[in-house]
Amino acid sequence: MKRLRANLWVLAFVGAWLPINLNAAPSLFTVSNVKTGLSGEIYHLDATLEYQFSKGVLTALENGVCLTLVLDIEVYTPSRYLWDEIIATLEQRYEIQYHALSQQFLLRNINSGSQTVFSSLDAALTSLGNIKDVPILDAHLLQKNRHYMVRVRSRLDLASLPVPLQLKAYISTAWWLSSGWYSWDL
Repeated sequence: MKRLRANLWVLAFVGAWLPINLNAAPSLFTVSNVKTGLSGEIYHLDATLEYQFSKGVLTALENGVCLTLVLDIEVYTPSRYLWDEIIATLEQRYEIQYHALSQQFLLRNINSGSQTVFSSLDAALTSLGNIKDVPILDAHLLQKNRHYMVRVRSRLDLASLPVPLQLKAYISTAWWLSSGWYSWDL
């Protein structure tokens, strides 16, 4: 108990001295037009995501920093108590990088290895935001007469940034880019 109190005091003390800019509202990622469908024995996900980056993130991207964007998908059974029962999780990871010499943006799906080149950031983000037919779950894993839900969020992976940039990213709310969870019935 004493150790917990000591840790809380340290966190409070350090938190009071961190130079967090609370006025810098982070640009948000948004999730919309989400639906799941059963094709054969596999549930698939379709969604539309919109990405808007803060000024600092755009500057880093334009200076060659590779950004990793993560699409988290969870199938779960809601609980009346503290934690939901997670049935399945899926993480789709994407990298976007600007190449100054060719003045093009490279978008790479880390899961599949596929990559596409775009002449503008808007075109790359529009392509990234069109999620189609992502397999999420085998129907055989579900039990009859149980209520299942799906939730999706998109986020910027701060841990994948270059080490010198990570501290700044963790401290500044302008780098905390996430859509938050979007949930619906399966």
